[in-house]
Amino acid sequence: MTWTSSDLTTPPLLPLGLEVLDDRFADVRGDRHVQRLFDGGRWLEGPVHVPAWRCVLFSDIPNDRVLRLDETTGRVDVWLQPAGFHNGHSLDRAGRVLSCEQGTRGVTRVEHDGRRTVLADRWQGGRLNSPNDVVEASDGSVWFTDPSYGIDDGYEGHPGEREVDGCHVYRVSPDGTLDVVAQDFDRPNGLAFSADESVLYVTDTGRGHVRALDVDGSSLRDRGVLAECTSGGFDGLRLDSRGRLWLAAGDGLHCLAPDGTLLGKLLLPETTANLTFGGARGNVLYVTATTSLYAVMLNVTGVRRP
Repeated sequence: MTWTSSDLTTPPLLPLGLEVLDDRFADVRGDRHVQRLFDGGRWLEGPVHVPAWRCVLFSDIPNDRVLRLDETTGRVDVWLQPAGFHNGHSLDRAGRVLSCEQGTRGVTRVEHDGRRTVLADRWQGGRLNSPNDVVEASDGSVWFTDPSYGIDDGYEGHPGEREVDGCHVYRVSPDGTLDVVAQDFDRPNGLAFSADESVLYVTDTGRGHVRALDVDGSSLRDRGVLAECTSGGFDGLRLDSRGRLWLAAGDGLHCLAPDGTLLGKLLLPETTANLTFGGARGNVLYVTATTSLYAVMLNVTGVRRP
């Protein structure tokens, strides 16, 4: 499949809807429009920018495929199908793609030669639920969330029984050891580190909020709820270079200060699922929202971590 903007069933340019709710958001600006790059999905998720390939990979979960946007041409092609019902993606510091596979109930890595390595798929003898989102820390450990969306029914995976005692946040150490680092979530979903990796932010879509947890090596200390979502429930999130949180919500993206204050919104016509910063300068915000992939260039860049 090849997709270009001429294939869109709706106009590719939409007015930029930045809603300023706090003066600390007033300096955020960019294009006068949001560009719709693709609208042929069922439930799009998990975007990751791959600088070496000048592309964005993103999941179309119900269609069991991973799509690839070529930043230089605007073409969208199928990168992987079937894909094990991929959800979230990220890159490790070697530039390898990390993937959450709801269908196989595992977290995997694509090696430079194309081989697929399973990083985690079992906890204390039982299969994981359906890993959702993933991030690597600077020490090489891999952190991920494991709600049950992929086993709840056949829409985003394969119906199945829970074989672990809940929906947790996990850490895979560099030597491959898997540990639970947080186990009091309902549906842990998106996660992201602060720039210095002292704080891990985790959304709990089931409870409609985002929490902040202090990081102490391989363990976490809960600070409590940072903010409640005012439209739907929070899903994926990323941080910008000023430490602000950008979270997917029902009416678009919500931008929060590190103290949890809602600063502003980027309004979109579809329920959003996830986002990533990309482009040659890291200031293009790519957003997966229900059926569509959107992009807007801002005067904001994604966080740079160690």
